[in-house]
Amino acid sequence: MNLDLIYQTLIIIIYDPKTLKVIAVISSKITLRERIAQTGYWKLKLMQDEVTKHIKVFFITPDEDRTLKTKMPAKKGRAIVEVDTDGSYVMSEEEVEENDKVKMFDKFIEDLKKLIISKQEE
Repeated sequence: MNLDLIYQTLIIIIYDPKTLKVIAVISSKITLRERIAQTGYWKLKLMQDEVTKHIKVFFITPDEDRTLKTKMPAKKGRAIVEVDTDGSYVMSEEEVEENDKVKMFDKFIEDLKKLIISKQEE
């Protein structure tokens, strides 16, 4: 069994244990390739239904192919992250040009805490 293949893709669901309401979906992959398009697709599908439109969709990656590194000119994967998801977090020692949708991973936990608190206040 190739363990490298097992750990290349990961989906995490964040939900409120009291209400069982899903708060966010976190998709993670080593490289963006097809996964970012799939993540953007699912965000668009979730937005189409009243029951699921509140669910946030994030993408976490070490961005080994450096797709998210620069704002301009934006590569296809960065454009998808900025338009079709709620954001992406990059786990890399190499700096990334950040904005509201593309951030370094060190900001993820704090952003997730803020999201959970805001959902509890609704």
